[in-house]
Amino acid sequence: MSLVLLAATAVLAIATFAFRFGGVALRQRIKLSARVERLMTVAVVALFGGLVLTSAFIEGHGFAGFARPAGVLVAGVLAWRKAPFVLVVLAAALTAAALRLLGVP
Repeated sequence: MSLVLLAATAVLAIATFAFRFGGVALRQRIKLSARVERLMTVAVVALFGGLVLTSAFIEGHGFAGFARPAGVLVAGVLAWRKAPFVLVVLAAALTAAALRLLGVP
């Protein structure tokens, strides 16, 4: 591993920590309206929803197949039912693996 890569990783880690710490520190000093708070909550849900959908359905430049979305669906149902996180992850992985073992792409 080159020295430049290590330095870039360290700078990125420090910047990420500073950005996150800045959010926590500024949160106590800045008062947001209830509408902005609600909008930010909806934005977070929309952002994570979009991330889950694109990760579940797209691989490279094409469709990822049916096994992965089925695993994500199982995970979503278990998370909605407030199952333990380990169980959610294992059930999703086992569902996708079982479907692929049965020949489902």
